[in-house]
Amino acid sequence: MTGVTQRLGEVLRDGDRVGTRYERILAHPPAKVWRAITESDHLRHWFPADILGDRRAGAEVRFRFWPEAVEQASAELTEMDIDLEDPELPGRILTWEPPRVFEFLWDDEHLRFELFAEEPGTRLVCTVWFGTPGPHGLSGTAAGYHVCLDELVDSLDGRPIEMPDPDEVAALRRRYTEAVDATPA
Repeated sequence: MTGVTQRLGEVLRDGDRVGTRYERILAHPPAKVWRAITESDHLRHWFPADILGDRRAGAEVRFRFWPEAVEQASAELTEMDIDLEDPELPGRILTWEPPRVFEFLWDDEHLRFELFAEEPGTRLVCTVWFGTPGPHGLSGTAAGYHVCLDELVDSLDGRPIEMPDPDEVAALRRRYTEAVDATPA
C-alpha cells in the first residue's frame, strides 16, 4: 500500500458538513477506470461493498459488504449497528454519466467520482461528504477512503492488494485528524 506516501485528500467544509476531496492520476484510460469504480468484479479489489441494483441515475441500490470486509472490520461494523449476517446499507445513484461522473448516496454519505482524460491517462477526483462518523471518527473515515483509493490504484496497475499495515493506517488517521482540526469551520 502506498497510502502514507500519497498526498492527503483536501478537507472540505460546507456549514456543518465535512468531507474530503481526493485526486489520483492514473495511467489508464477513463473507460478502464470507469469499469474499476462501477463494476462488481473490479469493486471487490478496492471498495468494501458491492453495489446491488440498476446502474442508472435515480436508482435505489444496496451496498452489500464483501465477506472479507466483514471479517476485517467486524468490530467497526457491529459498532455501526450493521447486521453481520446481512451486511447491507441502502443507497441511491444520483448521477450516472459513463465514463465521466458516478455519484451516489451510501447510507448517509455522499460520494462523487469524476474522471478527466489527461496524460498519462485519467485524473480521478473523488469527493466524499461524510455522514455519521464511524468508530474512528471523521479522520478514520477519511483515512479509510484514502486507503481504498490507493488500493484502486494498485488494482488498476496490476499490483497485489494486501491488507493495509495497521501502523500506516494509524499514521494516516493522525494526519487526517491534524488536517480536519486545521481546517476552519
